[in-house]
Amino acid sequence: MLSMQNISMVYRTDTVETHALREFSLEVGEGEFVAVTGPSGSGKTTFLNIAGLLERFTSGKYLLDGKDVSSLSDSDTSKVRNEKIGFVFQGFNLIPDLNVFDNVDVPLRYRGFDTAERKRRIEGVLERVGLSSRAKHLPSQLSGGQQQRVAIARALAGEPRFLLADEPTGNLDSHMAESIMALIEEINAGGTTVIMVTHDPALAERAGRNVHIRDGQVSDVETDVQLVANA
Repeated sequence: MLSMQNISMVYRTDTVETHALREFSLEVGEGEFVAVTGPSGSGKTTFLNIAGLLERFTSGKYLLDGKDVSSLSDSDTSKVRNEKIGFVFQGFNLIPDLNVFDNVDVPLRYRGFDTAERKRRIEGVLERVGLSSRAKHLPSQLSGGQQQRVAIARALAGEPRFLLADEPTGNLDSHMAESIMALIEEINAGGTTVIMVTHDPALAERAGRNVHIRDGQVSDVETDVQLVANA
């Protein structure tokens, strides 16, 4: 479903050249749950941004759902991202002045769905994440765990092929974190491919596969021998 081949990402200024990814290769199969770990500055965030079509890379090839997205126009990139990818961030990224229903509605409006279809999708995902009774609440009226559930509902409303989660439990206490992880596992069990960046080894162990990144490359956790992870 996701195939990156020899991806390099170089950030340049007038005097400095920083290699965030170096000949990075990874394959993720449909329905997998992959945890991505590694030290700060290893390239995890850059990988996630490229995987989510939020950043363009310097060189290499990226196939998403069998489609080469390496040289898509900005409009085509946005279309693929909106139709295939759901995002969950550590900071929730909810709009504070909108209630739960309207926060979930925002990306659906960009997709051009009519009112009835948007309502069907929003009510369905809010029920799925256990927040039907909170639809008219503002983010400030919710706990951290509930806010993250809204963020997950917003991601799921577009019925994405895969979900990218960046430290989804990073701002939560252990009880709320367990609730969110159980929900992500449930989403994966339903067939959605999940790629989760985490610093927590216990959370990484719950994924089907753990990909460790070091110095911008995929590496074996135990031996640090460079490899290409197979789906």
